[in-house]
Amino acid sequence: MRGKQLYEGKAKVLFEGPEAGTLIQYFKDDATAFNNQKKGTITGKGILNNCISEYIMLRLAELGIPTHFIKRLDEREQLIKSVEIVPLEVVVRNVAAGSICKNLGLVEGTPLSESLVEFCYKKDELGDPLISRDHAVVLGWATQDEIEDILHYTHRINDFLRGLFFGIGVRLVDFKIEFGRLQDDLGTMIVLADEISPDSCRLWDVKTNEKMDKDRFRRDLGAVEEAYIEIARRLGVLPESFAEKNPA
Repeated sequence: MRGKQLYEGKAKVLFEGPEAGTLIQYFKDDATAFNNQKKGTITGKGILNNCISEYIMLRLAELGIPTHFIKRLDEREQLIKSVEIVPLEVVVRNVAAGSICKNLGLVEGTPLSESLVEFCYKKDELGDPLISRDHAVVLGWATQDEIEDILHYTHRINDFLRGLFFGIGVRLVDFKIEFGRLQDDLGTMIVLADEISPDSCRLWDVKTNEKMDKDRFRRDLGAVEEAYIEIARRLGVLPESFAEKNPA
């Protein structure tokens, strides 16, 4: 079903889809950190992230949140709608961790009084710098209405994900999402794009605070694949091939 390759990123490859307005998104096992300065491979990561992201995208669609997701095609591929990516990374923080601790001198694990939404300019060569919503509007990366839609969906996504993960004994510390512009007969609308997986979330076990996400790769903590497997297992989406090799 694949057409020609259109783009290859750090974790995924995009191909032309079988119909106009569609793409095939292929999930790789490649892992990167610190703005591509650290590189490696997490065996089976692409398969696990494909299943986890599919499950979350479907659940969000049930809540009325528009996404680019159409269906999962196989272990590593999804059929998605072609969108124009808004050049913003939207970061939601519920607990202090990562760059906010380094930049502001906060202690990792400090709960925030309310969820904090940050915008970063999606530009690897600049290090994805933190920006204000005014930067996005004034510099033409998004309109004021688009920012309002993004914030509305972001808070709803955060509320849902916090409950979803807490229900399986996992604390949603923070996560990164992206949005795109979808053209249809009614005009242009903002939709959730990219993926939601342990690559894009910080996930800590509620009881032990054990990290269950890509921080295990970033910090050389080991057992990286096992952490991704455990998240998929708790969500009930662990592929059969993994279940056979990793019995509960």
